[in-house]
Amino acid sequence: MPTAAPSSPRFSWWPVLALVAAGLLAYSRSFSGVFVFDDPDSILHNPSIRHLGDLRAVLTPPSAQGQTVAGRPMLNLSLALNYALSGTAVGSYHAVNLLIHLLAGLTLWGILRRLWPGRSGLAFAAALLWIVHPLQTEAVTYIVQRAESLMGLFYLLTLYCYIRYTEAGEPGGRRARGWGALAVACCLLGMGTKEVMASAPVIVLLYDRTFRSGTFRSAWRRHWPVLLGLAATWIWLVLLVASNRERGGTQGLGLGVSWGTYVLTQFPAVLHYLRLVIWPHPQIFDYGAAWVTVAAAAPSMVCVLVLAFGSLWLLFRRPPDQRAGALGGEGLGFAGACFFAWLAPTSLVPGIRLTMAEHRMYLPLAAVLAVLVAGLGVRWVGPDGKRRRSAAASVGLAALALIALTLHRNELYASELGLWRATVAERPLNPYAHNDLGDLLQQNGQLAEAGAEFREALRLNPNYPEASNNLANVLRAEGRPEEAVPLFQRAIAGKPVFAEAYNNLGVALTDLGRLYEAVAAFEAALKLNSDYASAHYNLGIVLARIGRYPEAIAAYQSALRLDPRSAETRLNLGNALVAAGRSDEAIAQYQAILKLRPAYAEAHFNLGNALALAGRLGEAAGEYEEALRLKPDFAAARLNLDRLRALAAPGP
Repeated sequence: MPTAAPSSPRFSWWPVLALVAAGLLAYSRSFSGVFVFDDPDSILHNPSIRHLGDLRAVLTPPSAQGQTVAGRPMLNLSLALNYALSGTAVGSYHAVNLLIHLLAGLTLWGILRRLWPGRSGLAFAAALLWIVHPLQTEAVTYIVQRAESLMGLFYLLTLYCYIRYTEAGEPGGRRARGWGALAVACCLLGMGTKEVMASAPVIVLLYDRTFRSGTFRSAWRRHWPVLLGLAATWIWLVLLVASNRERGGTQGLGLGVSWGTYVLTQFPAVLHYLRLVIWPHPQIFDYGAAWVTVAAAAPSMVCVLVLAFGSLWLLFRRPPDQRAGALGGEGLGFAGACFFAWLAPTSLVPGIRLTMAEHRMYLPLAAVLAVLVAGLGVRWVGPDGKRRRSAAASVGLAALALIALTLHRNELYASELGLWRATVAERPLNPYAHNDLGDLLQQNGQLAEAGAEFREALRLNPNYPEASNNLANVLRAEGRPEEAVPLFQRAIAGKPVFAEAYNNLGVALTDLGRLYEAVAAFEAALKLNSDYASAHYNLGIVLARIGRYPEAIAAYQSALRLDPRSAETRLNLGNALVAAGRSDEAIAQYQAILKLRPAYAEAHFNLGNALALAGRLGEAAGEYEEALRLKPDFAAARLNLDRLRALAAPGP
């Protein structure tokens, strides 16, 4: 039987202000966090977010390298909006992430206060603990995991708007139609943010059957237009997944890991997540891939299956109890269904990079906390005022403890090097963590330590293309390109779509004077990623060295299109134009450089050369003088200036 429409809970501003204040306190140390892991790929090296007006580019994010934004246009749009507002100022990205999280927390509060009428304190407690729990830090402080939090916001908004739709009276009424349309719109946006949104239409239908209509048939009969609209959003999700199959070689079938092997890892993962809800220590940024046997997974498999089938039994054992509502057995079953539905996409689709990740608990944490808070609340919170105060004090102390842990966890994000050192300390058998730590050490010029980390990564996983590529880069930086070339080739053999390894191979071959082989390597990199600015630039350098100036000019121009502020690319373009006899065009390039970098001595020198070739000797002398003022030991500028003065000097 359909349930009666509940009365709308009375709204009060104090819970909103308290939830926002708690969230701001918990994440007050996150704004100084840096770009970590694949943040640079999705933000700093993502040309599609640089021009907000080009919506076609914004809504078709790059996927060649398996970035987090791949196949997720709404995530990419949010980053483009951030870029339009503040460029690459990292603090603004953290501020937007926190705003998304706070809005999601307020939406969760709005849902729970409608599911638990008359229990506003329980709704506030669950939302508060969800907002400040340290398990959320990876989805909030790790910038590109905005994919998880933004999807979570759209998911919760979809459910909230649908609840309001069912409360709005006659389904065909104007107000109901508005809430229904908002539910479908939020669901569509969520589908374009992250694939976990796939279960939203099912969960909404399950909510309707359990708490509103009594049966699936009745739910469909009463609300079929909105339910059909929600189901229609799957079309966009299917198209997005089809356009980005296997997420750049990190997820999907056919990656060398069987479905059964991967799913086995998820049983201990689920129990680990549940433990972290109660005792969030230690938290680990990168768990890597931890494979298990059937025997090792058996105990956790039994526990998880009992929880899953127990949730279904509670949900479907009998018609929903109108009196108990969301605080009864069917409410517990609904929470369990949400928990498993929210984890299902990452638990059932194989991945070779991660078998566990804390950001995957962003939404499932809400289901677990709702069950815990509801269970404790029903027992503790009664007419007795003392028990109410005791429950409130317990929630307050728990929130303060969680805020302290979240503050501490956020401190790690202030240094990417510190974050990876902590990860290696917790997961010493994780080759990916060693590789990423080595990458940072190399960037800091600590080549010996970096090489040791890359070698350890390869010891743990000999078939690790990224570690081979990175170790080769260290060898090349140490002046050993002949040893680097075989490692680059090994990386390419292990990952044929590895554009970066092709580019690096080309650089090493250039060092060895094998220029025609280098051209082939750069062209292979560009075939895989036509927007690879460094490969265009390096190709231009080699083409210029072998005298193919028109092709070199085209390569430099492509690099400039992708990175218009690169003074080095523009300088080399000018040099190639001079060599091709196009001095006037070269002069324009050098002058463009000096508008951006007026103290660039080499640009003044090269401009002087181009002016001299154009017969503008007085201007050329002025450029040589400026180059010498900026760089007094610039021997070539001194020599050319002396030659010009000798030409200008009167004869004997």
